[in-house]
Amino acid sequence: MKKVLSFILQKERIMFKKCLSFALIVLLLNAVGVSSVYADTKEEKEARFTERVRENINKLGTGTDARVEVKLRNKTKLKGYISQINENSFVVVEENTKISTEVPYSQAKQVKGNNLSNGAKLAIGIGLLVGFTVILIIAGRS
Repeated sequence: MKKVLSFILQKERIMFKKCLSFALIVLLLNAVGVSSVYADTKEEKEARFTERVRENINKLGTGTDARVEVKLRNKTKLKGYISQINENSFVVVEENTKISTEVPYSQAKQVKGNNLSNGAKLAIGIGLLVGFTVILIIAGRS
């Protein structure tokens, strides 16, 4: 009976050590993961967001085809086209009033824009031409 009890106690100690080791590993991994998540400061996040806004504005380009809708941090909205892109800001000309507003990248909260590239315009034109040709061929047969 003593042998059975000592065997059971020995197994329980081994199981306890395994559980304790597992718990320590989980806590260690959790501590490592949490420190990396909180490493970014608010300024770093804003700097990354500002850089993304700058990249997206540069992709849109300038001119009347580069239409944007900009929401600023002070809750105002601008809708128009980009007339000028600078190092730290861009200029939006409102369509109706033709008023130019210089917007620093850091003040933009949200930018929605659309501008078709030359390739996209060419593809749309070819698609329309093919569609028109097919309609003419079908109409000519009947």
